[in-house]
Amino acid sequence: MNDLNERLDELKRLIQSQEFLEGKGLSNEVNIRIFCYEPQKEMTVRHFTEKLVSDSNLACRLKEYNLYKVFLSICDDKRITSRIPQQEEKKGTKFILGQLTRMANNAAFIEKMKEELSDEDEVILLTGVGEVFPFIRVHDLLEAMQPHFNRPILVMYPGSFDGRYVRLFDKLKPNPYYRAFNVV
Repeated sequence: MNDLNERLDELKRLIQSQEFLEGKGLSNEVNIRIFCYEPQKEMTVRHFTEKLVSDSNLACRLKEYNLYKVFLSICDDKRITSRIPQQEEKKGTKFILGQLTRMANNAAFIEKMKEELSDEDEVILLTGVGEVFPFIRVHDLLEAMQPHFNRPILVMYPGSFDGRYVRLFDKLKPNPYYRAFNVV
């Protein structure tokens, strides 16, 4: 099944299944699934996720976290969003990147996501993985999320995952992450 639209249709069916929601067939592993796609197909995947999240006929409740929007919300909470461009110009990109990655770390992302999650939400849908790079790396975030979220997590990932390594945009250095499963 190579056609992206077919894979997305299958994904929609899968996330509504009891097997997916209960994590069956994962050998007691955590219920984290990664949907990989070619980065060039980002707009197709965004359109799909917008439709999916707003689908009132879906048999499960999704909570989408666009990681870039979460990042911006963290910056807004710290009241630094408008000052970032000036600081970057004054102190340099490397300095700003270091400051932002320390401030918007995994713990900050988790706290922000926990604030917005309701008991009724069954599946966490992570999007915006490519947009938030290099401020946050999804393999590190998933590792940090595991003890805090006891529900299925689905990551829309612009790159590849071979079961051992995630490779963002199919270009960057692969990073080890072995607890997730490829989906469709």
